[in-house]
Amino acid sequence: MPETILQKEFTLEEMPNMVKEIIELIDNKKILFYGEMGSGKTTIIKELIKQLGVDETISSPTFSLVNEYMSREKEIIYHFDFYRIEDQEEAYDMGIEDYLDSPSWCFIEWPDKIKDLLPLKYVEIHIDNVNNKTRLIRIKNSENETTT
Repeated sequence: MPETILQKEFTLEEMPNMVKEIIELIDNKKILFYGEMGSGKTTIIKELIKQLGVDETISSPTFSLVNEYMSREKEIIYHFDFYRIEDQEEAYDMGIEDYLDSPSWCFIEWPDKIKDLLPLKYVEIHIDNVNNKTRLIRIKNSENETTT
């Protein structure tokens, strides 16, 4: 059963502080993002990558499936977007297991599309629209029941 470690509402203006809180709170670099299209998954990931020390332009990997960034401290950060894949085989073919076995940060949008390939332990971030300006974020420590 996933353990909820944070649940709160925030606005776009409060997002940098929310992301700082997330970084301080979590102890796992494999982070799965859940939420409807337009809920703010990519926006939060961009802010996470920025706060982890990446100076380059950060964009969504919607068509490339993965973007790789290097922080000022030479730490590699991967951002995955599996929205467009048709089956898990596409993620497997791109070497998702190698990415997930690495010590690097891995931010994964649309993880339901690769649920059988997920790591044993990860953090779930669920984002829900409260209204046009406010989101509800729920953060949970989880374990993959399909591979244990």
